[in-house]
Amino acid sequence: MLALAPIRMALVAKRAGLPTVIHLTGPGTGGLDVGFEEFLDGMCVAISQFTSEWFEQRFGKRPPVIYPVIIPESYRTCTTRENVTFINPIPFKGLDIALEIAKCCPDIPFVFVEGWLLRSDRRLELAQRLAEHHNVTLLERQLDMRRVYERCRILLAPSIWEEGYGRVVTEAQISGIPAVASARGGLPEAVGPGGILVDPDGPIDDWIAAIRKLWDDEEHYAQLSAAARRHAARPDINFDCQMDAWEEILSRAAQRLC
Repeated sequence: MLALAPIRMALVAKRAGLPTVIHLTGPGTGGLDVGFEEFLDGMCVAISQFTSEWFEQRFGKRPPVIYPVIIPESYRTCTTRENVTFINPIPFKGLDIALEIAKCCPDIPFVFVEGWLLRSDRRLELAQRLAEHHNVTLLERQLDMRRVYERCRILLAPSIWEEGYGRVVTEAQISGIPAVASARGGLPEAVGPGGILVDPDGPIDDWIAAIRKLWDDEEHYAQLSAAARRHAARPDINFDCQMDAWEEILSRAAQRLC
């Protein structure tokens, strides 16, 4: 969701005659709808089709889409496929769903990886909850995510809020790691054919069945793993194509002030 301060800063820059483009990383305008409308005519870029559609429904104009810039070499690894990985274990990202899945699959190892920095009391609370599950390991935040993906078999993304996209899904798919993710927000675009989508408001049995299918069925896993690699190599997230798109949009914004 967009924060209020960046939009206010963008308005100041625009009115001062500086070329300005807003990057829409998810639905929402921080409550500054009136001022934000100044950017909708080719001066903002959405992170996903879902985000673009949200703004079209709200304002009647559809921003162009450029997916997150992800450099494959920074994430590609040969994985030993040892665990189910859940990144950023906080409530909005589906912590309760992930814990329930782990509880119901005691034979499967789960790794929960810190994402957003947690206050010490929140981290202690999380560690105490995870201590109740013998098959869950908490891993501190990693600067090199290849250390995470090199042991991952399935990426779990059970977000209960509307993600703008779902960057970790693409990061994992680069190495052929399929995802089990919420059918909400921009996550379906990130997953594509390389994983399984589940209703976050549906029964926990649906999540368990999806995890079990990928964990136990090697043929099914191989099919989705190959699909994940293909999806992560699509033109929409090719670095050169993305840079061309950004250059065109930024050039257009600059020309408007000439």
